[in-house]
Amino acid sequence: MTHSAGGTTPQGPPAKTAGHPSLRSGGPATAGVSPRRAEILGAAAELFARRGFHGASIGDVGRAVGLTGPALYRHFRGKEDVLAEMLLDISRRLHAEGLVRAAEPEAGRALDGLLEWHIAFSLDNPALITVHERELDNVPEPQRHEIRRLQRAYVEEWVAVLRRLQPGVPEERLRAAVHACFGLLNSTPYSATGLDREAMASLLKVMARAALTA
Repeated sequence: MTHSAGGTTPQGPPAKTAGHPSLRSGGPATAGVSPRRAEILGAAAELFARRGFHGASIGDVGRAVGLTGPALYRHFRGKEDVLAEMLLDISRRLHAEGLVRAAEPEAGRALDGLLEWHIAFSLDNPALITVHERELDNVPEPQRHEIRRLQRAYVEEWVAVLRRLQPGVPEERLRAAVHACFGLLNSTPYSATGLDREAMASLLKVMARAALTA
């Protein structure tokens, strides 16, 4: 969730989110966002994941929540505005939760907390994971700059915890390990297909922890 492949792929994995993704794993999407806006963001995430940002129109988003195009404009200025708020919300939530878990005094427990949070988010929000990985380049500035800033800050929370666990390892190696770990954890829209949620979460945690502490 902290790096983007860029560009747009016409088709994504089938959406598997129960309910609207912006309401999963952590309560309401953003403080002050109305339930209707959160519903629109969730429906848009599902559409953008399946069809790509350019393959879904603002009318498609509106129809998914029972709104006409003009009615949708009362909530968002346009499709880019929807995407920007969606990805800003994800980045803010990840960073905020990362700060809380990284503050755990015992480094091993801090790492477990980070892993459990990120794994839960990935498993519960496959559409958001797909859109975040694929569509960042379609977000206008300055929102894209803010998203990348939050992404970097989230990575550094993980690096700080690993530094406590492995004080002799160069920071560049720790940072590279974190990015590689995110690649594993964010593969859930494609990899979480044959196991139930609990089994997949356990597998991901074992694999990611082993990789990060190797």
